[in-house]
Amino acid sequence: MATVSPPWNYTLQLPRDPRSPGIGRATVRTVLAALGLAEAIPDAELVASELLTNAHQHTKGPYALRIVQLGEPGRFRVAVWDTDPRVPPGFGVDGAPDVVPPVDGECGRGLHLVRACADSLGVSVLRELGASKGGKLLWAECQWGDLK
Repeated sequence: MATVSPPWNYTLQLPRDPRSPGIGRATVRTVLAALGLAEAIPDAELVASELLTNAHQHTKGPYALRIVQLGEPGRFRVAVWDTDPRVPPGFGVDGAPDVVPPVDGECGRGLHLVRACADSLGVSVLRELGASKGGKLLWAECQWGDLK
């Protein structure tokens, strides 16, 4: 297996299309399998799926998926950028009480799933400066392998 010496990162720009979250999930599977992180695929794919689906459902513009190595092998970040600067309730706020969805509710569990699969999560609100398109970047960090 080939190894990549410098930290790696992959970015996929996605149009506002209902097929985009599925394309993002396939990208996560392909990238992590190619990097020897196959055991991380189920959780990372679920995190990407939730973040991409939220971007598709709650924003009006394009969005992007980013997968980035974080220093040591097996540690990476799954992030989704979208054009809306509004932060979902409770996302990235340590200690913030979770909003519990109704028992018979059809949505509202995504953040709980992301928190269960990630070691940490956060958000960066981006200002429109120069080439920047503004919006926000929601991210979740994962650790796999001997360091977990």
